[in-house]
Amino acid sequence: MDKLQRMIKGKIPGEATGIEVRKSICTICDPQTQCGLDCYVKDGRIIKVEGSRENPHSEGTLCAKGAAQRQWVYHEDRLRTPLRRVGPRGSGEFVPISWSEALDTVVENLNRLKAESGPESVIFYCGYPKQMRPFVQRLAFLFGSPNYCTESSTCFTAMAMAWRLVYGQMAGPDLAHTKLLLVWTGNPLWSGTPNARRLMDAKERGVKFVVVDPRKSPIAGLADLHLQLRPGTDGALALAMANVIIKEGLYDRGFVAEWTRGFDEYRIYVAGFSPERAEEITGVPVELIRQAAVMYATAKPAAMMPSSTPLVHHTNGVQNQRAAAMLVGLTGNFDVPGGNVPQALAWLEVPGGGFPARDHAFKMPRQWSEMPPRVGAERFPVWTEMIDQGQAMDLVRHITTGDPYPLRGFVGFGLNYRMFPGSPRFLEALDKLDFICLVDLFATDTTKYADIVLPACSSVERSEVRAYPQKHIIATEPVIAPLGQSRSDTDIIFGLAQKLGLPYQDYDGVSSNGGTPPPELGGFLPDGSPEFSAAFEAAMDWILEPSGMTMAELKKHPAGMPVPNPIPVSYRKYEKNGFPTPSGKMEFVSSITEKYTDREGIDGLPVYREPRLSPVSTPETAARYPLVLGTGTRLPMFIHSRMFRVPWTRSLRREAMVDLNPADAAKYGVVQGDLVELSTPEGSIRVRANVTHLAAPGVAHMYHDYPEADVNSLLSPDYLDPISGFPGFKASLCAVRKVSEAAPDFDLPQEVAR
Repeated sequence: MDKLQRMIKGKIPGEATGIEVRKSICTICDPQTQCGLDCYVKDGRIIKVEGSRENPHSEGTLCAKGAAQRQWVYHEDRLRTPLRRVGPRGSGEFVPISWSEALDTVVENLNRLKAESGPESVIFYCGYPKQMRPFVQRLAFLFGSPNYCTESSTCFTAMAMAWRLVYGQMAGPDLAHTKLLLVWTGNPLWSGTPNARRLMDAKERGVKFVVVDPRKSPIAGLADLHLQLRPGTDGALALAMANVIIKEGLYDRGFVAEWTRGFDEYRIYVAGFSPERAEEITGVPVELIRQAAVMYATAKPAAMMPSSTPLVHHTNGVQNQRAAAMLVGLTGNFDVPGGNVPQALAWLEVPGGGFPARDHAFKMPRQWSEMPPRVGAERFPVWTEMIDQGQAMDLVRHITTGDPYPLRGFVGFGLNYRMFPGSPRFLEALDKLDFICLVDLFATDTTKYADIVLPACSSVERSEVRAYPQKHIIATEPVIAPLGQSRSDTDIIFGLAQKLGLPYQDYDGVSSNGGTPPPELGGFLPDGSPEFSAAFEAAMDWILEPSGMTMAELKKHPAGMPVPNPIPVSYRKYEKNGFPTPSGKMEFVSSITEKYTDREGIDGLPVYREPRLSPVSTPETAARYPLVLGTGTRLPMFIHSRMFRVPWTRSLRREAMVDLNPADAAKYGVVQGDLVELSTPEGSIRVRANVTHLAAPGVAHMYHDYPEADVNSLLSPDYLDPISGFPGFKASLCAVRKVSEAAPDFDLPQEVAR
């Protein structure tokens, strides 16, 4: 083998080998973990992927998902042409069609439904990825439908709601300057891997870790103090910590007196949550509750790291999260160095991105008052008041009953029906619709129910703009051509808008912001090309205009660039501006939720209630289903079902498994790898047993979305938090029994959701 052949085999970039390194990002995990990619490209094909050292967020690292990027991109099951269904729904019988025929069919049906039942009869939905969300929301509103929904109906948004109910805004931990980190049910070493190095650095600096988690998660293994509570009892634990802090005079009296609302009512309420009572509820020993409260209150400064969903995936989730978030202000750790510091949101709601953007104005060409009530408006009034989306968890009820009006059409990007509680019921509801168009990378079990399927491309085949909390921004360009006839999500949106003939709709506030109005979504290139890169760049230029950045400048920096003149980090901003709450103060009693106290489960104070299904609230059910069930606990190689079909990642856990504590396994005569039946009042599935100390005694945890063992099918679709509408994924009840039948020989399933 000569030198050149060795260089080619070694994938050495250079003119001689014809190998070029092109910069991109991985968006398999979305939205704030877009690790930088160095894609080694030869003859138009990616032959190697490494982490990009220039990316300040990931710093050259990649997790298992990112490392398997090539298997993901080049998988043989990628959709490469538009499809039209020719068999019954669910059969998977499709024929290829042209883009022109596909878009014409979609537009014909959307216009028909609009004429017959109004634009509100069509649902527009975004799952994964998230970069196209403002464009889909704008498309929906220009079409006239208020029914824009996303998978944020089950992820992150309820946590943000809870913080906004207390402070009017989110506030992340200032990890670089804190002395103590209170990690509340987060699993950042698995679900936010770019932060792993920063957490380890903090540990080496001497930062104390207090971790609240029902599981012995990897971060709990680093903890100086681990509070392992019964799932769904977080509110009681937080109230007990507040009890200790107030009773021992460790709270910030000055801040509380001047900058809070409802403290006297709150103090009276938490007085009823002694550590002794909290131990009875949560299972956390009294001494640990006291120790955690004192450590957190006296560290100065201390920061709380909330999780995006585990704390709010309960039927009492928002109240639990409010109770925990209140500890920050109570101890004087809000908006101070080393505490929890709110920062302005950049493009795609990235906190601390360091620049202003017009994404909110772009995605809201019509106000809610100009359209009919959206999905979930009556059922979840707090959500409706606070969140610029419909609540997708109400879709099953709304589609099935037609109340308050019929829903007949669905346009979905990256829809995975298994993300919904009572997932078979959601699929049944979907099947009742007149017309369904789904956009995805792969043919999935969900796309089998579509009338038209449109092929999307991956992040390395498209352009997009991403912001990072390190005040860094990148505008990527495709490193390879889209596979087959696949197109970027935004190209598909622009194509639909153009064929729908959507007019430009002005909205309040545009002219006062300066600059030209945003381009029509139906904009296209002068030569009539089906590529809509010019429309995308024009839209992004308008969105980024307040920052002074342009797409032309960003494209000069393939690995991204520091944000010019970034918004500086400042502290105690409330002293000048007040809090962005109705009262202008931190609210122990919420001005918003107290308006709806006639609704069951909604209170002004962070009232603790048991999960709707628990050993305490439903002892008769618990007698038959004695284990607490938590679904959706993360595994490091998957993000929902997005990496199931990829051999590298699927090989790390080939079969669906339920985590059981060794004590429970022994009780039920189960050993590692046994086939067990996991059952709830809603049904049963068969999975393997994973005997592990990750799970506490009395608790079973299972990762979601396995097509051959869909654990979300074991929940009721109305098992929801009345404030946010979020499902109670993390605390229901189940039973486990060993079964003697031979285990099926599972092949790698062919289901994936983007």
